Amino acid sequence: MKRNSRLSSVLHALLHMAEQDGPVTSDFLAQCLSTNPVVVRRTMASLRDAGIVTSDRGHAGGWRIQADLSTLTLRQLHETLGEPAMFAIGSHNDAPECLVEQAVNAALEGTLAEAEALLLKRFSEITLADLAEDFSRRHVAARSNRSRG
Repeated sequence: MKRNSRLSSVLHALLHMAEQDGPVTSDFLAQCLSTNPVVVRRTMASLRDAGIVTSDRGHAGGWRIQADLSTLTLRQLHETLGEPAMFAIGSHNDAPECLVEQAVNAALEGTLAEAEALLLKRFSEITLADLAEDFSRRHVAARSNRSRG
């Protein structure tokens, strides 16, 4: 099963946008994400509908972050993207009357539900400002390493 990387892509795009002074075009974001501008526009439209970004039309137009990075959490973004499945693994339901299958499913489903709850709790604690700060630290360190080398 292919992994859903939309949350990662959205975070990547928003951090690039946070570094810019003005609007950012879909073409620019598509280059940053190695994807098609149509994919960017579709994703950004859902963020606009949620009040996270705004869009400006015209020659100097593009996307701008509207939300406060210090309050926007990974969980909110996960929810905005339609709450995609957290895990690619799951239970098998070919023979619901099979007691072995019931035991296996109970163990898997209970454990996965606990893991998802823990992950969502952690997502609620991480803001875009936290990621921007981490990026900034890494950027400064990379510059410092380049100037020494």
